[in-house]
Amino acid sequence: MTTTKISGYDYGTPQVATSPVSMEELRQLEQTIGWTNEDAEALKRAGEILCDQAEAMVDSWRAKIGAQPYLAKWFFGPDGKPDDTYKAAVKKRFVQWVSDTCTRPHDQAWLDYQEEIGLRHTPAKKNKTDGAHTPNVMPLRYLFAFTGQVILGAKDFLLKGGGDSAEIERMQAAWTKSVLLQITLWSRPFTRDELW
Repeated sequence: MTTTKISGYDYGTPQVATSPVSMEELRQLEQTIGWTNEDAEALKRAGEILCDQAEAMVDSWRAKIGAQPYLAKWFFGPDGKPDDTYKAAVKKRFVQWVSDTCTRPHDQAWLDYQEEIGLRHTPAKKNKTDGAHTPNVMPLRYLFAFTGQVILGAKDFLLKGGGDSAEIERMQAAWTKSVLLQITLWSRPFTRDELW
């Protein structure tokens, strides 16, 4: 999964609290999104193509974020300038996220880390991991809206791996379901429990 230490990457460690979402609720969400064993296999195959391109994928998404001032500002310090140290730390974890999306099983450690990612976009934990001083929240509306870029942008990278169109469509569908499942889990810290 990861061969070098990434600052703030706490997957599967005691620093990550247990998600308040139960495994039963996770399985229900998987059913709701139509997740299957075939999707899990297709996503692993996608990982064989995407993991080597993860940094390029993240660079393409970050270029889109950087080109839109209302998105870029969430990475700015109090001086109104980009916090390059924070951006670099987040990028490494974002690259790792691509790999984790394709290779990690949907077990308790995975579920717990989805909660952690969600929290790191809210005032509860944003900036704390890196000791940064950027705005204390990444608004949920932008997490949801940017999901389109993350989902649709993957296909260009899958096509670089070759293969027949039916297989690429299966991998793209599995990527789509996984990203939608994760963004659903990331939304939990933004809501009151009875509304989530």
